[in-house]
Amino acid sequence: MVMTERLLQYIWQFQYFNRQELVTVQGEPLQIIHQGKYNTHQGPDFLEAKLIVAEITWAGNIELHIKTSDWDKHSHSEDENYRNVILHVVWEHDIPDYSFLPLISLKERVSKLLLEQYESWMQQQRFIPCENQLTNVHPLVWTGWKERLVVERLERKSKYILELLEQSKHHWEEVSWWMIARNFGIKVNADSFENIARSLPVIILSKHKNQVLQLEALLFGQAGLLNGRFKESYPIMLQKEFKFLKKKYSLQPVQSPLHFLRMRPSNFPTIRLAQLAKLVHASSHLFSLIKEKESLDEIKQLFNIVANDYWHYHYRFDEATEFLPKQLGEMMLNNIVINSIVPLLFSYGHYHHDAAIKARAADWLEKTVAESNSIVSRWQAAGVKVSNAHDTQALIELRSQYCEHKRCLDCAVGCNLLRNR
Repeated sequence: MVMTERLLQYIWQFQYFNRQELVTVQGEPLQIIHQGKYNTHQGPDFLEAKLIVAEITWAGNIELHIKTSDWDKHSHSEDENYRNVILHVVWEHDIPDYSFLPLISLKERVSKLLLEQYESWMQQQRFIPCENQLTNVHPLVWTGWKERLVVERLERKSKYILELLEQSKHHWEEVSWWMIARNFGIKVNADSFENIARSLPVIILSKHKNQVLQLEALLFGQAGLLNGRFKESYPIMLQKEFKFLKKKYSLQPVQSPLHFLRMRPSNFPTIRLAQLAKLVHASSHLFSLIKEKESLDEIKQLFNIVANDYWHYHYRFDEATEFLPKQLGEMMLNNIVINSIVPLLFSYGHYHHDAAIKARAADWLEKTVAESNSIVSRWQAAGVKVSNAHDTQALIELRSQYCEHKRCLDCAVGCNLLRNR
């Protein structure tokens, strides 16, 4: 197989090679007291190592290369960062008369089974490279790794949310409005819904929160859904109302298309916008309310909304249907908790260094029903246990940030399987 520098670093980091009777290329006995700390920044690969070479104790850094000649190719001799290197570790020694640093080659000391397993994963085209081995991983490994994955996912989302906070001039209510509106658009119309929300600042919405008709006029108008000629009186009223509000606030409708095709009627953008209008109508300072709530049930009560009466008989304007109140369903509510409420609360806790708020956000994930999608289904089919949204978010993160990029050496599951080999 073709050795990579990352695999070599992994082998050295966890000492997955035969350590018996270690001798440097120069013929001196070598004892590893501590292999050093893996360095992900500039400089040598491992820092603060401790070795005994020819009965002399050395403390310093360790550099790894595929070949000995890579030291000069990378110009390390001229780099001050490498002055304190005490050992050069290579996969293949390719310079016969090397005497610059104590050097060892690992090529003949690493298990062929480990190398074959890793190469197999790198060549796999499966959804998950180690898919047929997952049942061999101890449950405790999964428990700890899922915890870490959820934190990584929330921290990654926090970075994005804090960028939004900068854009909003540190207005948490505005950021909350953008994110929740985006969530209401579901995946297909998410960008358009966020653009609509950004075009309607919360200060404008707050002035009309007591009038659902005006809120709908603003949302549908900015969405470009009040153009054309209508037959029914309700959309005609919305059209007139928006004409007035558009002029009053100098609004420019959003030029983002909304999609209806191949979508369940309950997810039509018209229904989601109507529910969003009702949410604004029913709540004041929504993010402040979210921060104050201690339980997930209280959060869900905030979003227990039903679209305005007109929508009991419609999914689209001018197209009457049988009576059915358009309540925000449990599945959609869980989606909002997972993708908006929890990340927002975690980001707020992260921003204010409040561990209790971050813990509350993670706790709400554990109390939310597991997501049902193709990614989660594949993990379950491979034998991975899924109990709640905490698990599903961890597995989605694992798939997108590790499996898709073949980061098996950075994955607790991959490392566990390799070690057992």
